[in-house]
Amino acid sequence: MIAFCGTAGLYAQQKDRILPKANAEYAENKFAEAEANYRISDSKFPNSTAASFNLGNSIYKQKQSGEAKFAYAKAFKNSKTRPQKHRALHNLGNVFMNEKDYTQAVEAYKNALRNDPTDEETRYNFALAKKMLKDNPPKDDKKKDDKKDKDKKDDKKDEKKDKKEEDKKDDKGDQDKDKNEPKPNENGEPKPAPGGISKQRLENLLDAVNREEKKVQDKVNAQKVKGKPVKTEKDW
Repeated sequence: MIAFCGTAGLYAQQKDRILPKANAEYAENKFAEAEANYRISDSKFPNSTAASFNLGNSIYKQKQSGEAKFAYAKAFKNSKTRPQKHRALHNLGNVFMNEKDYTQAVEAYKNALRNDPTDEETRYNFALAKKMLKDNPPKDDKKKDDKKDKDKKDDKKDEKKDKKEEDKKDDKGDQDKDKNEPKPNENGEPKPAPGGISKQRLENLLDAVNREEKKVQDKVNAQKVKGKPVKTEKDW
């Protein structure tokens, strides 16, 4: 259960007579009426932290958390004290949790704790957000992991294919070598291979060819490697 700073805030500015009225409506659970008056107060006193924060709470209570985050963000911007920043960030974290944006929620709660390390509700929400992020990694990260797995599988397929081709070449080379193997003459001495090439010369040539093929294969493999790339909302 996400912790929320719930009761409408105080700290009304001196000449703002709308804010107390909105706070009273909020206390009576008249969230739509409170929202309307908080908007009036916020428009008349745009630098008021209390008006924008309480506006966010009244919207949040109407289950419109996506809209509430803009009010909380403004409250944070206008905040002048650490407790004010802490409350705004805590509730902003709650909004992100509702939106299942666990990365942003973790950051919001973390920064809230920096402004008030003693708040156990924020600490609880922070731990919960981290767990949810671990269990539900962002889609982009999952796509990257899937792509890495696919690349590894493709690499293994290529390696197996290359090995089969090399084995075929080696078998063919052995067959050709057997065909060109000089046959002994009547005296038991080896005959020169066709064209007058000796056995040793032929073996040297085959070794040279195999070495060249290996160099080419190594270059191909090198190119492949190179190309792979939460409890209750905070009260004001």
